[in-house]
Amino acid sequence: MNFSAVILAAGKGVRMCSEWPKVVHRLAGKPMLMYVVDALKAAGIDDICLVVGHGKEYVQKLFDGDRIRFVVQEEQRGTGHALMQAEKAVDPASAVIVLAGDTPLLRASTIKNLRDFHENSQAAASVLSCKISKPRGYGRIIRNADSSFARIVEEKDAGEREKAINEINSGIYCFQAKEVFRALAQINTANAQGEYYLTDVLEIMKNEDKKVGILIAEVEEDIYGINDRIQLSQAESIIRKRKNTALMKNGVTIIDPSTTFIDRDVRIGRDTIILPFTMIEGNTIIGERCEIGPSSRINDSVIASDVSIESSRVKEARIADKCVIGPYSYLRPGAVLQQGVKVGDFVEIKKSTIGEDSKVPHLTYVGDAQVGRGVNIGAGTITCNYDGKNKYETILEDGAFIGSNTNLVAPVKIGKNAVTGAGSTISRDVPANSLGVERAKQKNLSRRNNTVE
Repeated sequence: MNFSAVILAAGKGVRMCSEWPKVVHRLAGKPMLMYVVDALKAAGIDDICLVVGHGKEYVQKLFDGDRIRFVVQEEQRGTGHALMQAEKAVDPASAVIVLAGDTPLLRASTIKNLRDFHENSQAAASVLSCKISKPRGYGRIIRNADSSFARIVEEKDAGEREKAINEINSGIYCFQAKEVFRALAQINTANAQGEYYLTDVLEIMKNEDKKVGILIAEVEEDIYGINDRIQLSQAESIIRKRKNTALMKNGVTIIDPSTTFIDRDVRIGRDTIILPFTMIEGNTIIGERCEIGPSSRINDSVIASDVSIESSRVKEARIADKCVIGPYSYLRPGAVLQQGVKVGDFVEIKKSTIGEDSKVPHLTYVGDAQVGRGVNIGAGTITCNYDGKNKYETILEDGAFIGSNTNLVAPVKIGKNAVTGAGSTISRDVPANSLGVERAKQKNLSRRNNTVE
């Protein structure tokens, strides 16, 4: 059986109190809608149509270059009306999974279960339900005496006996596409909200003696929807817990998962240790046997193996094996550390390559520089790379030794094995194997008679 999917993502999400559509709000580094798309693809469903409306430009931008199709629901008139807009975009011979874009906790395994259930039962429609202790706000599944499907009653239309039912509609379905669009043509807005309910097509199919199956979800949290920022934070906690658990099962030590925040797409190698109060974000990749933290924040960086990062900020950097960073280092975009580099406390590096086994121990700014192998940069050194209009490059060749409190006024080159004297302002190139010193003659004034000694 061929499967496709329609994701309903046209709503504004008024309770989010935001200028952006609800489905683009982020959890663990990714917009919630992308979790739904990823789950469908992981379940083997690549034929995906998105129904967009409010803020559609934000939603479409998320999938630039993707093969996802978009249809627009200009006026939001209910879930049934939303699916109507997708009729021409769906293969009529397929079985179509319909779900909401605000269910980021939905896992691929649950979608696979629904897909397999629908295919094996040969139903016209299959509903994913769930039994929960507090069903308030959800539509209730009404069953016949033989436990077969009778109908779904929305919360606002339910009586007291129906509200006491704890089996709820998840809002996730699988339909034979041809059947669902035929049934959609028959629904109306005669309900408490004056909307086209997608659930009405199920009763139409049942009354036509077409089979409507019900699959009970194994995990309640899979079907949680996001309506406000409180629920957003609750979902974030669940996603981060899942991520930390998966990493620990694969050989990563996380000292305190409750104070460690790792985004969904981060990859970390075995025997790496993550210390408390650490954030690892974006598309960061960390190798094996590293020690990260405490109190470090890393995003969109590639970190090799046997690296130590203590209490530091790393942003869009590349770090090779056996580097030692921190505490209180700041690696900005374009920082590249080759193997064995030491970057110490209160050092900032931006758009610079630091060569193998070089050291920048403390209190230093290195920007727009090319630093060779085995270079030592003394405390208080600054690359003066900006003249107010343009930025210029500093080159420190292999083996150079930069004395403490040196100002390197770019563009400037310090040659191989050259040395700069402490306290110098170097504005001209220093040849290889030379000493560059720029210092006024020291004067000692007598405190008694102001004479020069």
